[in-house]
Amino acid sequence: MRLRNIPGSREAIAASEYVVHEDVMREKKGHWDEVFGNDRPLYLEIGMGKGRFITELAQCHPDRNYVGIEKYSSVLLRALEKRGENEQLTNLLFLRMEAEDLTDVFGPGEVAGIYLNFSDPWPKDRHAKRRLPSREFLARYDCVLAPGGRVEFKTDNRTLFEFALLEAEAAGWVVEQCTFDLHHDAQMMQGNIMTEYEERFSSQGNPICKMVICRERKEN
Repeated sequence: MRLRNIPGSREAIAASEYVVHEDVMREKKGHWDEVFGNDRPLYLEIGMGKGRFITELAQCHPDRNYVGIEKYSSVLLRALEKRGENEQLTNLLFLRMEAEDLTDVFGPGEVAGIYLNFSDPWPKDRHAKRRLPSREFLARYDCVLAPGGRVEFKTDNRTLFEFALLEAEAAGWVVEQCTFDLHHDAQMMQGNIMTEYEERFSSQGNPICKMVICRERKEN
Protein backbone atom coordinates (compact mmCIF):
# COMPACT_ATOMS: atom_id res chain seq x y z
CA MET A 1 0.00 0.00 0.00
CA ARG A 2 1.30 3.43 -0.88
CA LEU A 3 2.13 5.82 1.94
CA ARG A 4 0.39 9.14 1.46
CA ASN A 5 0.73 11.13 4.66
CA ILE A 6 4.31 11.35 5.88
CA PRO A 7 4.65 14.59 7.87
CA GLY A 8 7.07 17.00 6.26
CA SER A 9 7.16 15.22 2.89
CA ARG A 10 6.02 18.27 0.91
CA GLU A 11 8.56 20.49 2.63
CA ALA A 12 11.35 17.99 1.92
CA ILE A 13 10.34 17.79 -1.73
CA ALA A 14 10.23 21.58 -2.02
CA ALA A 15 13.76 21.83 -0.65
CA SER A 16 15.28 19.02 -2.74
CA GLU A 17 17.80 19.77 -5.47
CA TYR A 18 16.71 16.60 -7.24
CA VAL A 19 13.14 17.80 -7.87
CA VAL A 20 12.22 20.12 -10.72
CA HIS A 21 9.34 22.20 -9.43
CA GLU A 22 6.20 23.28 -11.24
CA ASP A 23 7.28 26.83 -12.04
CA VAL A 24 10.41 25.50 -13.76
CA MET A 25 9.07 22.32 -15.36
CA ARG A 26 6.47 24.12 -17.42
CA GLU A 27 8.96 26.76 -18.55
CA LYS A 28 11.32 24.05 -19.76
CA LYS A 29 8.84 22.32 -22.04
CA GLY A 30 10.79 21.50 -25.18
CA HIS A 31 14.06 22.48 -23.50
CA TRP A 32 14.87 19.69 -21.05
CA ASP A 33 18.37 19.61 -22.49
CA GLU A 34 18.88 22.90 -20.63
CA VAL A 35 17.75 21.33 -17.36
CA PHE A 36 20.30 18.52 -17.63
CA GLY A 37 22.92 20.62 -19.38
CA ASN A 38 23.31 18.15 -22.26
CA ASP A 39 21.39 16.73 -25.21
CA ARG A 40 21.34 13.07 -24.19
CA PRO A 41 18.14 11.08 -24.88
CA LEU A 42 15.43 11.64 -22.28
CA TYR A 43 13.45 8.78 -20.70
CA LEU A 44 10.50 8.94 -18.30
CA GLU A 45 9.07 6.59 -15.72
CA ILE A 46 5.47 7.53 -14.99
CA GLY A 47 4.28 6.43 -11.56
CA MET A 48 7.76 5.56 -10.35
CA GLY A 49 6.81 4.66 -6.77
CA LYS A 50 9.80 4.54 -4.43
CA GLY A 51 12.29 4.95 -7.26
CA ARG A 52 14.25 1.70 -7.26
CA PHE A 53 13.73 0.99 -10.96
CA ILE A 54 14.62 4.40 -12.36
CA THR A 55 17.55 4.90 -10.00
CA GLU A 56 19.12 1.61 -11.09
CA LEU A 57 18.32 2.42 -14.71
CA ALA A 58 20.12 5.76 -14.44
CA GLN A 59 23.13 4.01 -12.92
CA CYS A 60 23.23 1.48 -15.78
CA HIS A 61 22.87 4.11 -18.53
CA PRO A 62 24.90 7.25 -17.74
CA ASP A 63 24.57 8.25 -21.41
CA ARG A 64 20.85 8.90 -20.96
CA ASN A 65 18.79 11.35 -18.92
CA TYR A 66 15.92 10.15 -16.74
CA VAL A 67 12.92 11.82 -15.14
CA GLY A 68 10.80 10.01 -12.57
CA ILE A 69 7.20 11.18 -12.25
CA GLU A 70 5.17 10.54 -9.10
CA LYS A 71 2.05 12.28 -7.81
CA TYR A 72 2.16 11.18 -4.16
CA SER A 73 4.45 13.27 -1.98
CA SER A 74 5.09 10.56 0.60
CA VAL A 75 6.10 8.08 -2.10
CA LEU A 76 8.32 10.60 -3.87
CA LEU A 77 10.04 11.24 -0.55
CA ARG A 78 11.15 7.59 -0.50
CA ALA A 79 12.59 7.98 -4.01
CA LEU A 80 14.48 11.10 -2.88
CA GLU A 81 15.99 9.17 0.01
CA LYS A 82 17.17 6.51 -2.41
CA ARG A 83 18.45 9.18 -4.79
CA GLY A 84 20.39 10.78 -1.96
CA GLU A 85 22.33 7.53 -1.52
CA ASN A 86 23.59 7.97 -5.10
CA GLU A 87 24.84 11.54 -5.14
CA GLN A 88 27.19 10.77 -8.03
CA LEU A 89 24.24 10.45 -10.40
CA THR A 90 23.86 13.50 -12.60
CA ASN A 91 21.28 12.08 -15.01
CA LEU A 92 18.24 11.61 -12.76
CA LEU A 93 15.61 14.15 -11.68
CA PHE A 94 12.09 13.90 -10.28
CA LEU A 95 8.75 15.62 -10.81
CA ARG A 96 5.74 15.63 -8.52
CA MET A 97 2.87 15.94 -10.96
CA GLU A 98 -0.19 14.29 -12.42
CA ALA A 99 0.44 12.14 -15.47
CA GLU A 100 -2.47 13.91 -17.20
CA ASP A 101 -0.26 17.02 -17.45
CA LEU A 102 2.46 15.29 -19.45
CA THR A 103 2.01 17.38 -22.60
CA ASP A 104 2.20 20.59 -20.56
CA VAL A 105 5.70 19.69 -19.40
CA PHE A 106 7.36 17.90 -22.33
CA GLY A 107 7.45 19.07 -25.93
CA PRO A 108 6.70 17.16 -29.14
CA GLY A 109 9.33 14.52 -29.84
CA GLU A 110 11.30 15.38 -26.70
CA VAL A 111 11.08 11.97 -25.01
CA ALA A 112 12.98 8.91 -26.24
CA GLY A 113 11.06 6.34 -24.18
CA ILE A 114 8.49 5.85 -21.42
CA TYR A 115 8.31 3.21 -18.69
CA LEU A 116 5.11 2.17 -16.92
CA ASN A 117 5.61 -0.26 -14.05
CA PHE A 118 2.83 -1.87 -12.01
CA SER A 119 0.45 1.00 -12.64
CA ASP A 120 -2.78 1.46 -10.69
CA PRO A 121 -5.32 -0.87 -12.39
CA TRP A 122 -8.34 1.38 -11.73
CA PRO A 123 -10.56 -1.75 -11.86
CA LYS A 124 -13.93 -0.04 -12.30
CA ASP A 125 -14.99 0.33 -15.92
CA ARG A 126 -15.92 3.98 -15.48
CA HIS A 127 -12.31 4.72 -14.54
CA ALA A 128 -10.77 3.00 -17.58
CA LYS A 129 -9.50 6.25 -19.08
CA ARG A 130 -7.41 6.85 -15.94
CA ARG A 131 -5.34 3.71 -16.55
CA LEU A 132 -1.86 4.64 -17.74
CA PRO A 133 -1.89 2.21 -20.70
CA SER A 134 -5.32 3.44 -21.86
CA ARG A 135 -5.80 4.98 -25.30
CA GLU A 136 -6.29 8.38 -23.65
CA PHE A 137 -2.81 8.19 -22.17
CA LEU A 138 -1.35 6.60 -25.30
CA ALA A 139 -2.42 9.75 -27.15
CA ARG A 140 -0.46 11.84 -24.64
CA TYR A 141 2.60 9.63 -25.00
CA ASP A 142 2.39 9.95 -28.77
CA CYS A 143 2.56 13.73 -28.43
CA VAL A 144 5.88 13.71 -26.57
CA LEU A 145 7.66 10.63 -27.95
CA ALA A 146 10.32 10.98 -30.60
CA PRO A 147 9.88 8.94 -33.80
CA GLY A 148 10.65 5.34 -32.92
CA GLY A 149 10.13 6.01 -29.20
CA ARG A 150 8.76 3.14 -27.17
CA VAL A 151 6.51 2.56 -24.19
CA GLU A 152 7.43 -0.38 -21.94
CA PHE A 153 4.75 -1.67 -19.57
CA LYS A 154 5.11 -4.28 -16.81
CA THR A 155 2.43 -5.58 -14.45
CA ASP A 156 1.34 -8.69 -12.58
CA ASN A 157 -2.30 -7.81 -13.28
CA ARG A 158 -3.35 -10.03 -16.21
CA THR A 159 -6.66 -8.20 -16.67
CA LEU A 160 -4.94 -4.82 -16.91
CA PHE A 161 -2.34 -6.25 -19.27
CA GLU A 162 -4.95 -7.66 -21.64
CA PHE A 163 -6.72 -4.31 -21.53
CA ALA A 164 -3.44 -2.59 -22.43
CA LEU A 165 -2.92 -4.87 -25.43
CA LEU A 166 -6.41 -4.12 -26.72
CA GLU A 167 -5.96 -0.38 -26.19
CA ALA A 168 -2.65 -0.37 -28.03
CA GLU A 169 -4.17 -2.15 -31.01
CA ALA A 170 -7.22 0.14 -31.06
CA ALA A 171 -4.98 3.22 -30.93
CA GLY A 172 -2.82 2.01 -33.81
CA TRP A 173 0.31 1.16 -31.85
CA VAL A 174 2.57 -1.76 -32.77
CA VAL A 175 3.33 -4.42 -30.17
CA GLU A 176 7.01 -5.17 -30.73
CA GLN A 177 7.47 -7.52 -27.79
CA CYS A 178 5.05 -9.22 -25.46
CA THR A 179 5.17 -11.88 -22.77
CA PHE A 180 2.79 -13.14 -20.11
CA ASP A 181 5.64 -14.60 -18.05
CA LEU A 182 8.62 -12.26 -18.18
CA HIS A 183 10.85 -14.14 -15.76
CA HIS A 184 10.68 -17.25 -17.95
CA ASP A 185 11.35 -15.35 -21.18
CA ALA A 186 15.11 -15.32 -21.63
CA GLN A 187 15.10 -12.76 -24.43
CA MET A 188 12.90 -10.19 -22.70
CA MET A 189 14.66 -10.70 -19.38
CA GLN A 190 17.94 -9.42 -20.81
CA GLY A 191 18.78 -6.22 -18.94
CA ASN A 192 15.60 -6.41 -16.85
CA ILE A 193 15.58 -4.22 -13.74
CA MET A 194 13.06 -5.18 -11.10
CA THR A 195 10.82 -2.78 -9.24
CA GLU A 196 9.90 -3.28 -5.59
CA TYR A 197 6.51 -4.65 -6.65
CA GLU A 198 8.04 -6.95 -9.25
CA GLU A 199 10.36 -8.50 -6.71
CA ARG A 200 7.53 -9.02 -4.25
CA PHE A 201 4.99 -10.43 -6.69
CA SER A 202 7.42 -12.68 -8.54
CA SER A 203 8.66 -14.12 -5.24
CA GLN A 204 5.04 -15.07 -4.54
CA GLY A 205 4.91 -16.97 -7.83
CA ASN A 206 2.89 -14.37 -9.75
CA PRO A 207 3.79 -14.22 -13.46
CA ILE A 208 4.93 -10.79 -14.63
CA CYS A 209 3.57 -9.51 -17.94
CA LYS A 210 5.49 -7.11 -20.14
CA MET A 211 4.96 -5.43 -23.48
CA VAL A 212 7.00 -3.01 -25.57
CA ILE A 213 5.02 -0.88 -28.00
CA CYS A 214 5.81 1.85 -30.51
CA ARG A 215 3.65 4.21 -32.50
CA GLU A 216 2.79 3.07 -35.97
CA ARG A 217 3.85 5.77 -38.41
CA LYS A 218 2.76 5.42 -42.00
CA GLU A 219 5.24 6.12 -44.77
CA ASN A 220 4.41 9.16 -46.90
